[in-house]
Amino acid sequence: MMNIVTVRSVNDPNKTYQFNDNGEPMRGGIKDVYFSPDKSYVVALFRDKLDENQKERLKRITNYYRPQIQNKEAADYFLEEVFRWPADVVEHRGLTGIIVPTYKGKFFFKQGHETGDLIKGKEKNGKWFAAAKFRNEQFPLRVAKAELGNWLSYFQICVNLVRGVKKMHAMGLAHSDLSYNNVLIDPIEKSACMIDLDGLVVPGLFPAEVIGTAEFIAPEVLATKHLDKADPNRVLPSRLTDLHALPVLIYMFLLHRHPLKGGKVHNLDTEMDDLLSMGKGALFIEHPTDHSNRPKVNRFSKWDLPWSDINKLPYSITGPYLTEMFNRTFIEGLHHPQERPPAESWEQALLKTVDLMQQCTNPSCSEGWYVFDNSTEPKCPFCGTKHKGTLPILDFYYEFSPGVWKPDNSRLMVYNNQYLFNWHVDRNVVRNERLDPKDRVPVGYFTFYEGQWVLVNQKLEHMKDLTVNKDVPVNEMIVLTQGKKILLSTEEGGRLVLITITNEKQS
Repeated sequence: MMNIVTVRSVNDPNKTYQFNDNGEPMRGGIKDVYFSPDKSYVVALFRDKLDENQKERLKRITNYYRPQIQNKEAADYFLEEVFRWPADVVEHRGLTGIIVPTYKGKFFFKQGHETGDLIKGKEKNGKWFAAAKFRNEQFPLRVAKAELGNWLSYFQICVNLVRGVKKMHAMGLAHSDLSYNNVLIDPIEKSACMIDLDGLVVPGLFPAEVIGTAEFIAPEVLATKHLDKADPNRVLPSRLTDLHALPVLIYMFLLHRHPLKGGKVHNLDTEMDDLLSMGKGALFIEHPTDHSNRPKVNRFSKWDLPWSDINKLPYSITGPYLTEMFNRTFIEGLHHPQERPPAESWEQALLKTVDLMQQCTNPSCSEGWYVFDNSTEPKCPFCGTKHKGTLPILDFYYEFSPGVWKPDNSRLMVYNNQYLFNWHVDRNVVRNERLDPKDRVPVGYFTFYEGQWVLVNQKLEHMKDLTVNKDVPVNEMIVLTQGKKILLSTEEGGRLVLITITNEKQS
């Protein structure tokens, strides 16, 4: 029998919510979850009574931090896309609950795997997309190909997650339990959403209540977990431990293996071995000089191949910017938390990597895209297909001082119908969630026309071919040739590009 229950807001006693109670709620780890009559939100009641500090944390998250997001730029992006942020706190029969907007339909599996419907209708929890076995065609329980997306999808997914962490850290919060269990992703729409945000850490006010999810706990937290919470040497989750969990998540979404789970045996006792391998003795499986934790392919399940073979698919396939970031995190910062790069650095590295992507010409390639590896004869690392035809590269330069141009450490790979945007043209336009809508519109595009690559100027008023000292008016095109220099804008911050044509042997 369905019973509609009304509950009152703790933050605003004039506000009420309703939920359907049929006696069989969805049971989470610590909460019972009920849908509202119109299913626009859920009421999640904690099964155990909360203490005053726990209640105060929830009030602060809903009544103080949520308005901070609502009243700032990109509010819709964060509250509609990236977060399922608790909206209010309620009480019912002595138990505390939270109001949370329901997950969007795209975050539920529309298909089962190819051999049944065991996951149809289930949430698209990040674990389904992080682990290699769920994409292996031989694995009994796998995600349908139609729902896996392509490799490029996961870069945008990671950008969304990174922006979520960046926002939290900017507000003085830490997640404390960032893992694939607490994110939903949809590779088809390139979407990601962070869930279970009722345990956020507020330094000095609300410490972490859990140390995290096993595979994502920072080494310093595991290494000191035997100490009392009051011991000054005990390390608890914080912004710095988020900056370990976040790269683990990125590494797993892009490479479908764990960066620390390799072949090294620290202790014959399994529990102690796990504690050491992820804690005090943690070592990056792709460490360039210490190979002792390299995965032993013959010890891995066949379901993990080819991703577990780091010789076949090394982390360098993610490109130079992300390779450097993984080095900073899993080599320099693994046991030195202060060395870990901030979320914003991950955002910029991911976006710059997207500009290096090439589409694989093999229609049956499992990943569809790859990062250009700066070779003279590029090929897809996933299926081995060589790139056919010439490949133009745009290297960006900025004006360091009048008449002096320096490399901007960024480039753009060209493919048919690739776009040029204002963030490429103008160094002062930052590609982030606050980007002005007018800057999201392409200002030019590249195409292969009559046997040569051209850039069509759609909107740039001051574009100039410096090689022949000639303006390129709007709606006209410029042929991309070896060594050509193009000034994209004469305005302050305007970039210059140098064209390199590679793979000419294959043309």
